[in-house]
Amino acid sequence: MIGKSKAINEIKDLIDKVAETDAKILINGPNGSGKELVSKSIHNLSNRAHQPLIEVNCAAIPSELIESELFGHVKGSFTGAVKDKVGKFEAAHNGTIFLDEIGDMSLSAQAKVLRVLQDNCIQKVGGGKDIKIDVRVIAATNKDLKKEIENGKFREDLYHRLAVIIIDVPSLNSRKDDIPLLIDHFAKNIADSQGNEVKKFSDKAIDLMKKYDWSGNVRELRNVIERLIILG
Repeated sequence: MIGKSKAINEIKDLIDKVAETDAKILINGPNGSGKELVSKSIHNLSNRAHQPLIEVNCAAIPSELIESELFGHVKGSFTGAVKDKVGKFEAAHNGTIFLDEIGDMSLSAQAKVLRVLQDNCIQKVGGGKDIKIDVRVIAATNKDLKKEIENGKFREDLYHRLAVIIIDVPSLNSRKDDIPLLIDHFAKNIADSQGNEVKKFSDKAIDLMKKYDWSGNVRELRNVIERLIILG
């Protein structure tokens, strides 16, 4: 993770403390702030680093398909199930599963995930057999899950299962002193990927970017850097 701000250093220290444990982790933060990078850092520093890291974007999967995606299904369990399918939890056996945007998961799917966390086993859609799994669970959200609980959109029991360790990833606007380091990092990466010479940014350009309102956070900054390198 790029940055020397107090917030980033605190996250790095926390990652070092929890990575080698199997504690469940909930990562909070706005879109584009780097929640996925935090999950990868935890996995890469863990005892499961040589096992799979399976990422699931809960917001991108239709509610009627999410149980099949997470737990798999057996052939003939529903229209279109022409063969058995391995779910994300089973694919992550002995490794880590990253449930991104878990605040967008349906209540019925939340209940199934809660059972997995309690019993360490899954049951495929249309199947009656329990399958034991050993998976480290990391979840992330850009929503205030406590408010979602109050509004009846998120299960409180699941929240307490997930939130053993909570990591709050700050917005880019709250750590603007890291922007010069991020600019340098992205400029080098983009030059390497395109086979070009690294372009330098003037102090004036850097100052302008430090004053900008980064509503899209680090993801938006990277896009702007790439755009400027291509067009500049």
